[in-house]
Amino acid sequence: MPTQPAALDQEDPAAAKGYRPDPRRWRALWVTLVVGFMALLDVSIVAVALPSLQRDLGASPATVQWVVSGYALTFALMLVPAGRLGDALGRRRMFLVGLSLFVACSAAAGAAPSVELLIAARVAQGLGAGCLSPQNSGLIQQLFRGGERGRAFGLFGATIGIGTAVGPIVGGVILSLADGPDGWRWIFYVNVPIGVVAFVLAWRLLPRGGTGARGGIDLGGVALLGAGALAVLLPLVQAESGGLVRLWWLFPLGALVLAGFVGWERRVVRRGGVPVFDPRLVTETRGYAIGAALATLYFIGFSGIWLVLALFFQTGLGYTPLQSGVAVTPFALGSACAAVVAGRMVQRFGRALTVSGLAAVMTGLGAAAVVLLVVPTGLAGIAIAPALLVGGIGAGFVLSPNVTLTLRDVPVRMAGAAGGGLQTAQRFGGAVGTAALPGLFYVVLAGTDQDFPTAAAAGLAVAVTGAGAALVLAVVDLRRERRDRRERRAADRDGTAGSDHLHGSHAWS
Repeated sequence: MPTQPAALDQEDPAAAKGYRPDPRRWRALWVTLVVGFMALLDVSIVAVALPSLQRDLGASPATVQWVVSGYALTFALMLVPAGRLGDALGRRRMFLVGLSLFVACSAAAGAAPSVELLIAARVAQGLGAGCLSPQNSGLIQQLFRGGERGRAFGLFGATIGIGTAVGPIVGGVILSLADGPDGWRWIFYVNVPIGVVAFVLAWRLLPRGGTGARGGIDLGGVALLGAGALAVLLPLVQAESGGLVRLWWLFPLGALVLAGFVGWERRVVRRGGVPVFDPRLVTETRGYAIGAALATLYFIGFSGIWLVLALFFQTGLGYTPLQSGVAVTPFALGSACAAVVAGRMVQRFGRALTVSGLAAVMTGLGAAAVVLLVVPTGLAGIAIAPALLVGGIGAGFVLSPNVTLTLRDVPVRMAGAAGGGLQTAQRFGGAVGTAALPGLFYVVLAGTDQDFPTAAAAGLAVAVTGAGAALVLAVVDLRRERRDRRERRAADRDGTAGSDHLHGSHAWS
């Protein structure tokens, strides 16, 4: 006979009352952020080395593309299961396991004598990266409270923004310093010394023990989620080699499998088990569903514009990878600085920060598209800088506040799985963007007799559209947030306690 589903409360009031800040929490955070930066950087840094890598290993373009897509695929597939394991077995343990695998596979990728072994190392390296990333957000939930949590998520948001944006810059710098036939190998080797030092520091600084229900691992949920996500992501990550045409049938198949995953997880909850991803995070946790949807829409444009701009500057204007990376640096700098500031403001301003940030992103990227259309190509790299700076500042006000607002009402013992789910949503959006925007770039290029500014402007226009769709969700959530505040003030004036719903402390039962 099925048992009642376990109640998954928000933070236990008794535990919150007895909370004692870990004196090592900020040092621990910096260690995890450096490692998280490496993991995110490896999504894009390899792209600039593909031409030399392909030449040195004698690989075909379709084969060498798996060096990038294999990593991105396993990274995304591992996020939710690794988050759940971190909740149950200890985030420190999962962080150290993931970091060990990431470092070992970085060394193996650098030493790979053939493209086949390089791809195998990159696939395994992606698994390690997927183990690492959800522990970051989970540890922030575990180690910080109140305003400190907002500041910590601000740094986390800055890490996401910088790690996503500066891959081409860092890759260009490494290739320029490590010139020669095997210079591309240092893109992987550079992770090794940093990872070893980070492992020693994480061993000493990260808190021990798990914070969630141990129970058994939901193997059925893991299998269904992995199969469904693989079916949806594989055509996207293989888009450059014709994956969307050859593998289109995987989209409906993946949707069916993911629908089965949702049904399976609900069944696990009804029977009192511990699912790999509790569906009540979406249906009953205030702000989580809309925050994850917003992240998916935003990352469609945020991830795709880097490839569009790299194609424009390198293929259209003949920039080197380093010059191309420097041209988009204003966006990365603006995003990093604004994310740190936004982390300190999110407790006060809430979703209003996201709304203003998305408006700035649309303004900046829209202005960048206009600049590319009207300014002579020889001046494009300089002329686009102010517009990218505005867009980057807006991005900083989107990333870290959205992470904070999406996860703030999640029970600490579910923080890893919830963070993994949010990052999976971001990876889905990123996969769509990195497939759609460059594809549109080439289509417009072919239809305009190689008009590179028009093709780049078209890609930026899609990014603006994605930010606009995310803005609609942010405005809806802002209106809900203000309504809740009015109701809470009214309850305080009447001398009654605020409802559980208004304070996000309801029990899942």
